[in-house]
Amino acid sequence: MNIALIAHDRKKDLMVKLVTAYEVILKDHQLYATGTTGTRIMEATQLQVHRFKSGPLGGDQQIGALISEDKMDMVIFLRDPLAAQPHEPDVNALIRLSDVYEIPLATNIGTAEILIRGLQEGLADFREIVHEGDNRPLAL
Repeated sequence: MNIALIAHDRKKDLMVKLVTAYEVILKDHQLYATGTTGTRIMEATQLQVHRFKSGPLGGDQQIGALISEDKMDMVIFLRDPLAAQPHEPDVNALIRLSDVYEIPLATNIGTAEILIRGLQEGLADFREIVHEGDNRPLAL
């Protein structure tokens, strides 16, 4: 599965802890992340992560574009609801696109953990059935 990992600045440490804790599950999937989040994950784990631009520089939009093309299967976006974000419209657009295209989306650590553990149990396999015969993973 193609999984996007995004974290606002005050949530990056939490994202690294989450990915480190579930590295054994995530290693079997294709991971994509916005700039700094992807770098931090690769520094802390053995995982390979395709990095997009930083969120404020268009990374959220790049991931949103893949969602709109039905090329992303899951989004874990640890957002900071207490801090104003200069790219808030992009954040809202990404969340809206996840809803429009029925992509599982976690915006907090509790839901993120459930989604990742669901991967292990095969609870998101419907995405693979939908894409039978597609040329996946992404060729970026």
